[in-house]
Amino acid sequence: MSKYQVNSKGYYGPFGGAYVPEMLYPNVEELQTQYLQIMEDPSFKEEFDQLLKDYVGRPSPLYHAERLSKRYGATIFLKREDLNHTGAHKINNTIGQILLAERLGKKRIIAETGAGQHGVATATVCALKGLECVVYMGEIDIQRQAPNVARMKMMGAQVVAATSGSKTLKDATNEALRDWINNPVDTHYIIGSVVGPHPYPDMVARFQSIISKETKNQLLEKTGKPNPDIVMACVGGGSNAAGMFYHFLDEENVRIIAVEAAGLGVDTGETAATTALGQEGVLHGSRSILMQTEDGQVVEPYSISAGLDYPGIGPQHAWLFRSGRGEYVSATDDEAMQAGLLLTQLEGIIPAIESSHALAHLEKMKFNGDETVVICLSGRGDKDLDNYMKYFNL
Repeated sequence: MSKYQVNSKGYYGPFGGAYVPEMLYPNVEELQTQYLQIMEDPSFKEEFDQLLKDYVGRPSPLYHAERLSKRYGATIFLKREDLNHTGAHKINNTIGQILLAERLGKKRIIAETGAGQHGVATATVCALKGLECVVYMGEIDIQRQAPNVARMKMMGAQVVAATSGSKTLKDATNEALRDWINNPVDTHYIIGSVVGPHPYPDMVARFQSIISKETKNQLLEKTGKPNPDIVMACVGGGSNAAGMFYHFLDEENVRIIAVEAAGLGVDTGETAATTALGQEGVLHGSRSILMQTEDGQVVEPYSISAGLDYPGIGPQHAWLFRSGRGEYVSATDDEAMQAGLLLTQLEGIIPAIESSHALAHLEKMKFNGDETVVICLSGRGDKDLDNYMKYFNL
């Protein structure tokens, strides 16, 4: 058993668990007792794999970015999750969870979303399976991610604005949890990241682990070795990173680098750099590291990227950070935007602003010329064109 994976009680070291209101306990317990059994059932695996192949378009390519590699003096591969159906890694998880919900007999699906990619992916699988779909989204995110809101509505989903707090991802999650408490019997909550009460962090990571599983096979084919020297991914809650890191966690020679959103700067008060500023606490049903005041109130996060605008990280990431297995760093809005533009102009690939945070860290690294680096390109930048245009006055 890996020391970096969840234990039988739902913890990663001191992080994790299921801190939920009594009303929700039956739902969470139902998932805890059944998720592994359902996921390991041959008919589930067969349907999941078939949909990933024929519907999502997996395996996603592992692309050798030659001009980017030349600029930084390393062999850089991009894991092209942006080429999945719906434009991000989020669909891997929603396919898995909709199949799980079906087998649990649920007829109604709820979700939270920040950048809108998880909302779109949830609306997509609900359309695929003919289930009712309600997506909670912060009022601010609805404004800055209008194309994704339109896509969700076109799929038949109801998009509900979260108007409390910072009106972003944290508040959308609060609203979704309230809905679940009020509709415990017929509703399944598809959480979009490796956050929430156990078993969500483990379940979502398992569905996303297809990213690193494919990467190992593709690297072996391209380089003769299954392991890179470095894997990198952006982290908000951290599902793309959890999937990118999954099969490398016990490969101690592989450096794991997670890049959080520093916003306007770690010390400005306008940031989402959780590991730099956070303390242990409970958020959205699990014990993790989160940004909070001295009296335990959650600090409002800020990032130009709606998908990284979250005041905590998943409990597995908290453990990777605390144990020293992962290097947790951050990139500012400006650094991320410049990195996104650079990739666009060097490789003809417009990345999501979330993914651009991971790319930004390349500027701070020193390579000796023979390293192999894999970066998870978690989503495509179509949803962010408006932000890019405004930022660069295009």
